[in-house]
Amino acid sequence: MGPGLAAQIGVFQQPAKAATLYIEAHEASWKNEKHRQQWENTLATYAKPKIGTLQVRDVGVPQVLDVLEPIWKTKTETASRLRGRIESVLDWAIARGYRDGPNPARWKGHLDTMLPAPGKIAKTDHHRALPYAKIGDFMAELRQQEGIGARALEFAILTAARSGEVRGAIWTEFDLDNALWVVPAERMKAKKEHRVPLSERAVKLLKAQLEISHSDFAFPAPKGGMLSDMTLTAVLRRMKVDAVPHGFRSTFRDWTAEQTEYPNEVAEMALAHAISSKVEAAYRRGDLLEKRVQLMKDWAAFTAAEASWRRQ
Repeated sequence: MGPGLAAQIGVFQQPAKAATLYIEAHEASWKNEKHRQQWENTLATYAKPKIGTLQVRDVGVPQVLDVLEPIWKTKTETASRLRGRIESVLDWAIARGYRDGPNPARWKGHLDTMLPAPGKIAKTDHHRALPYAKIGDFMAELRQQEGIGARALEFAILTAARSGEVRGAIWTEFDLDNALWVVPAERMKAKKEHRVPLSERAVKLLKAQLEISHSDFAFPAPKGGMLSDMTLTAVLRRMKVDAVPHGFRSTFRDWTAEQTEYPNEVAEMALAHAISSKVEAAYRRGDLLEKRVQLMKDWAAFTAAEASWRRQ
């Protein structure tokens, strides 16, 4: 060990410092800035007050449980992710030579004997979604809302896209003449390029944005850069709608299944869902774009039809 490292080791041995160094070492491989913020926030909120100033060599099972047990049954998903992050930081410290012995935060064959499995105590937190029967009236009201967040949310609904895909969209991804949006692989959850056919309404919305554009982003933040993930949620809160942006993907999926004759694979491809079956994935080479063009036209038409009009 060189003298420079030896002089610094006392600082590095603190879990809070070790966590910072771990994050700095790995953030380049993470998808976005939000991932780093989640790591920092959970560790700072729950771990740092109890073990942040200890030496990493002194963090044992009692200390780990002291962090996890108060929130294990009430904030199970957060606690489970926190445990994994503590384990990763301590693994880093072991590899760096700052502590010896087994990792006290490991799950299998260790903490799983002391804490109930997360899946046994936590109900799945499904994204709150608007019933598809209400989408027409909702979209009519949404189009009356001002602001870039409302336009981004409308576009996300029309394309059945994820919030991050819309907020990160830049003008070079769009071919408005051919009504096509190509989301590059690095911005997709499945890390595979995704082609999105655009309805007439979606193209019209983009052209309106282009006229006032001052950024590479199609839906930029007011002060430039990428729109915050909370901006779309804030629109729904102002409208007093009990749903989240991601939930509209479920709205689209329910409508496709219950109100159309489109095959399941067409709807799944529109949502850019990963194919779980390796055999199916091997045989399905295309992206069913031509079929999805009509699907998105039909979806746009449905979202434009208010409930009172459909009852006539």
